[in-house]
Amino acid sequence: MEKFIVEGPTKLIGHLMVAGAKNVALKALVASLLTDDTVIIQNVPDIRDVHLMVEVLEHLGKRCDVKKDVITIQNNAPHTCTVPLEVGARLRASSMVLGPLLSRYGKAIIPNPGGCRIGARPIDRHIDGLIAMGATISYASNDGYFHADAKNLHGAEISFEKNTHTGTETLLLAAILAKGTTILHNAAEEIEVDDLISLLNQMGAQIERKGKREIVIEGVEKIHGTTFTIMPDRNEEVTFAVAAIASKGNITVHHSRREYLSAFLDVLEKVGGGFEVIDDDTTRYYYKGPLVATDIVTAIYPGFMTDWQAPWALLMTQAKGESVVHETVFENRFTYVEELKKMGAQILYFDPDVSRPEEYYNFNWKDRPLGTHQAIRIQGPTNLHNAVLSVNDLRAGATLLLAAIIGSGKSYLYGIEQIDRGYEHIEKRLNEIGSHIERVTEDALS
Repeated sequence: MEKFIVEGPTKLIGHLMVAGAKNVALKALVASLLTDDTVIIQNVPDIRDVHLMVEVLEHLGKRCDVKKDVITIQNNAPHTCTVPLEVGARLRASSMVLGPLLSRYGKAIIPNPGGCRIGARPIDRHIDGLIAMGATISYASNDGYFHADAKNLHGAEISFEKNTHTGTETLLLAAILAKGTTILHNAAEEIEVDDLISLLNQMGAQIERKGKREIVIEGVEKIHGTTFTIMPDRNEEVTFAVAAIASKGNITVHHSRREYLSAFLDVLEKVGGGFEVIDDDTTRYYYKGPLVATDIVTAIYPGFMTDWQAPWALLMTQAKGESVVHETVFENRFTYVEELKKMGAQILYFDPDVSRPEEYYNFNWKDRPLGTHQAIRIQGPTNLHNAVLSVNDLRAGATLLLAAIIGSGKSYLYGIEQIDRGYEHIEKRLNEIGSHIERVTEDALS
């Protein structure tokens, strides 16, 4: 068991390099299952979820050679079609191996996937799509596994009821080697999906965006290996931007991708946050004066990302007036709020007046747990102080770490493995620009 001990407040000043995108890296690794050829993925972040996905691939018969930020994937042993429970249940993206395994071998057995606890995140949208393509899939509650079979996957026309990033990518991976044409309607438009499409087309797939939220995949008999460099992580860049401004500091971010951050930068400018264009891939984020409150609503691409709302809420604890954060993508993504309130944040829950919530929200309204809320009001500015904090998901974890950095006194963060899922050596990188974070290993029985 590990924890962070953080001494604050600290002003963060210096340079940081954005790592490769977590939400591309995992899917790029899965893509290697579609071929026996060597696949080389570059700019891979050194994070816990990547290590777990490497375990998944090695259990399925691949050999993964990891050198710094490059992973070379080759065939190593006769393939298997079963993802072990102890690996797959810790990683939500493990469910994405369904498509490649079914299309190549006609069989897949995977555990109910794990990952962040930020809502129901049902994989029924993925399952329904695979069934439409000819798969037979059942869930055995006695062993916790999905059992899937498919003699021959075929093309299908599939319309997602709700926008689904992972569902879109799962069916992309399944359709590449399926016979015929697959058309995905209401497909995710995130730039990370486009990066995956670029990789797959480079490997010989035939994938094209035809219209608004429509992707057409022409099945091919075989694809080949390649070398591919994944895009920088825009969620990490937003975290660094908030770190700079909330700490009244000055951080220059390298491998910046401003073209993918317009929804964030527009509202950052509105509240008075400072950012300066240095060159095509370098941006300086800095505190330039008191912040003003504002309201944001999370949305699917190209809107304000749900992954940005937790760090944004922290930033608004430092803004003058009342800010509102309305979450529309997930039904349970305010787990960090009670932890911020321990530190002195003034935050109240509420539910906006929405006439047709089952249509307005991107999640299944019936899955919304009793007692949860879809919006918060934040009063600021607030001087945060130290506390003992529990991390429940990846973005919430990064948010609480930043809160401890700007808060006064010594804070303790537990559950930091969630932060390690998506941020590469976060304490070392932040300590290099002024923070005081210590990683401490504890005896589980102490």
